Amino acid sequence: MRQDLFHIPHEWLGMPVFGAGWLLLVWAIASAVLLVTLWRRQGWNTDTSSYVPLLALMGLLIWLVLPRLEDMTDVGTSAGLPIRGYGVMLLLGVLGGVALAVREARRVGLDPDLVISLCFHLFVAGIIGARLFYVIEYWPQFRQPTPIDTLGAILNVTQGGLVVYGSLIGALLGGLWFLRRNALPLLATADLMAPSLVLGLALGRIGCLLNGCCYGGLCDASWAVTFPSTSEPYTHQRMLGQLHGFLLAQDADSSAACVAAVQLDGPAAEAGLQVGDVLRAIAGRPVETFGEAQKALQIAGPDLYLTTDRGPVRIRMPALPERSRPTHPAQLYAAIGAGLLCWLLWSCYPFRRRDGEVFALLLTLYPVMRFLEETVRVDEPGQFRTSFSIAQWISLLLLTAVVALWIFIVRQPRGSALALAGDLPDQSP
Repeated sequence: MRQDLFHIPHEWLGMPVFGAGWLLLVWAIASAVLLVTLWRRQGWNTDTSSYVPLLALMGLLIWLVLPRLEDMTDVGTSAGLPIRGYGVMLLLGVLGGVALAVREARRVGLDPDLVISLCFHLFVAGIIGARLFYVIEYWPQFRQPTPIDTLGAILNVTQGGLVVYGSLIGALLGGLWFLRRNALPLLATADLMAPSLVLGLALGRIGCLLNGCCYGGLCDASWAVTFPSTSEPYTHQRMLGQLHGFLLAQDADSSAACVAAVQLDGPAAEAGLQVGDVLRAIAGRPVETFGEAQKALQIAGPDLYLTTDRGPVRIRMPALPERSRPTHPAQLYAAIGAGLLCWLLWSCYPFRRRDGEVFALLLTLYPVMRFLEETVRVDEPGQFRTSFSIAQWISLLLLTAVVALWIFIVRQPRGSALALAGDLPDQSP
């Protein structure tokens, strides 16, 4: 885990880097050059004008939002803008996906500049969709005293907080809009972009590992990973009592907190805590619900005084561990899975018989892969009174919906709207 790679200084040569400073100046020059270049190359058409609102949004981010994202020192001065590991891997994922898409576009005779423009729109729409999905799900975390501060918290995506299925929805809507405006074949272009989308996901999941999000449950395998005390996995384990050697859960018949598991060689077992014990108080503080017990454990020290329905229990530890207990590297599982899926889609692309087959294969395999990944992740609670996370429910719905897509595709004539001679194998009888 490495959330912060380095910091960009607040000032350079006496002028702020962000806000009304150097970066805004660079943005203005670059935007002018881009628009003039597009205007001279293709005229002021719909594609050229579509860049204006996106560039304007970038300018507003540089001017109003980025200065509020700078870290502050203990004495109240700016330490500069942190460059997050998650954000860097997200950027590398975008660049890798664009490079692969451009390479495939040249193979089928599609204008690479048009593909780059499509990738830009997919990226922006995908980020918006992924962030909106996360913000809606965790809205209380983003409410700030002022609207500007709230907007800054929402737009601070470099620390994580993106949902893949939200990105898929956003990219789908943005892609549909772009393809319609530029009269590009929908399914053929979706086939072309499918491997690139998954390549970006593979690199982005490595960013999740650097950020410490999307983490897995306890693991005793040799490849398990641990996280520092400032990480989400550490906090999660602390709130559930796992750092003290037991697992907290909600009682099946009430909202009370009970002991679901006890580590055999851990301090909780030595203190006599047993599976099924219902917690009445933690450190002398009454706890009536599972949520109250979690909050109490989050601030509890190494010596833990519990009052259970069987009586008092004292768990003694010299100190809390500096790192979390070993967990499944769920982020790496996802990255490896996405990398293999990218290779499979890229390999299948020349052998497609009809437009849409590669994209439909993506929508078939990824939900299965994601459903399995969620079985080792513990960062998302079950939904609708089940153990299935929201991502697992969406995976099931997507698998159901993709059946209709396959039925539609197999009824289409063989061939591709983007195929060069010899690109598709001869499937004539």
